[in-house]
Amino acid sequence: MWVLRDELGLKGTKFGCGVGLCGACTVHLDGQPVRSCSTPVESVAGGDVTTIEGLTNGDQLHALQEAWIAEGVPQCGYCQSGQIMSAAHLLASNPAPARDEIVAAMTGNLCRCGTYSRIIAAVESVAGSSSIEGSLAYDAVAVGEAN
Repeated sequence: MWVLRDELGLKGTKFGCGVGLCGACTVHLDGQPVRSCSTPVESVAGGDVTTIEGLTNGDQLHALQEAWIAEGVPQCGYCQSGQIMSAAHLLASNPAPARDEIVAAMTGNLCRCGTYSRIIAAVESVAGSSSIEGSLAYDAVAVGEAN
């Protein structure tokens, strides 16, 4: 996480608990969600890491980011990048999840403000829609050998 933030300037990934429990630092490593705060740099050498910044397509927001705004999800906003990264993984692997599948997939991400019902509504609004197709592609940062 600190390499992403301090060395690469990707500030969207947030530090929450530091032990991989809250989900604020969730990024994708080779398409799978990982907690960047507890992932050693050495373990990602040669892999593709995608942060919240990689979900946008130029100035065009990802469908989930648009849904987050439409549903008024963010309060303090601190957990949101991790929440969106978890939701993006869910929809990439299951484009039309049922409500209970959304709840299960999002359980590992904590929201201090308690906007869980809005988070679920935002994911539901995108799930199964044509707006999600094509917006699940994202830009990854190729991670070279760790020094």
